Amino acid sequence: MNLQAKIEELRARTLANLDTIKDDKELNDLRVAILGKKGELTEILKGMKDLSAEERPKVGALANEFRDKVTELLELRKEALEKIAMQVALEKEEIDVTLPGTEIKRGTRHVLTQTTEEIEDIFLGMGYQVVDGYEVETDYYNFERMNLPKDHPARDMQDTFYITPEILLRTHTSPVQARTMDKHDFTKGPLKMISPGRVYRRDTDDATHSHQFHQIEGLVVDENISMGDLKGTLETLIKKMFGEDRKIRLRPSYFPFTEPSVEVDVSCFKCGGVGCNVCKQTGWIEVLGAGMVHPRVLEMSGIDSNKYSAFAFGLGQERIAMLRYGINDIRGFYLGDQRFTEQFK
Repeated sequence: MNLQAKIEELRARTLANLDTIKDDKELNDLRVAILGKKGELTEILKGMKDLSAEERPKVGALANEFRDKVTELLELRKEALEKIAMQVALEKEEIDVTLPGTEIKRGTRHVLTQTTEEIEDIFLGMGYQVVDGYEVETDYYNFERMNLPKDHPARDMQDTFYITPEILLRTHTSPVQARTMDKHDFTKGPLKMISPGRVYRRDTDDATHSHQFHQIEGLVVDENISMGDLKGTLETLIKKMFGEDRKIRLRPSYFPFTEPSVEVDVSCFKCGGVGCNVCKQTGWIEVLGAGMVHPRVLEMSGIDSNKYSAFAFGLGQERIAMLRYGINDIRGFYLGDQRFTEQFK
């Protein structure tokens, strides 16, 4: 029998044997018997030294084709055996329903989201509406409508990221208030709103500053609105957020869009006002800015400042959360570290 006939006979016998293989051991034994260093194919090919130069390529090609085919079939048979073994194991397996299940980790809302929603709930309870706005704003609404004309020195404190000379990333959510005042129909009632959202300023990132952060600004416009209304509103907010025994203090300040303007402090919730490291021994902690809306801001929205008055305030969710939970690095809010987030479930 010539070598080609021997290879064909080995092929037929190998294919027949493959169907009888029942486990990995038999499969490996067949692989070694056919393709191993001392296997049948190797023994057959030892006779190639006696072939003519014309016959050797033909036999070599046939042997390579046979080796590739058998290797492929062995792999397919191995996969089939694995599936059969898996099915048998599943059929024999008994599930103990009394064993504890695998715990599935559940996510939680970010602490800034929780803080925002808590503040929103407080103001919704006082009859305010929540209004969203654009993060990409015009210079006109972001600055000029807030009584900050071109080249006003107070703009330096709110330097931001410019897309064009007139298009920028907003530095506060005040533009939402201006746009809402433009549309509000005062014949149907006063305007009471808050505008939460992300804002941007060109700032150096460190433990207490970030180039992006969050704000909630509030605005009330009606007849006979006074500083007393502002103080009562802020007292309600502070007591809800920091505890009923907290007090607030108003200090004169300056904002271009309010007159008079105030910084609002809360009595220290750690020492109760005695003085400690949290309040820097003063007994007070600054939490937000506020004031009576400048008449010029009202007039730019077409509101008669002789008939209507308004108060406005702005606070940062990061600032509130850092004070409430003792967070000492603002960057923790933005790193996406699950260990940080899980503390506030």
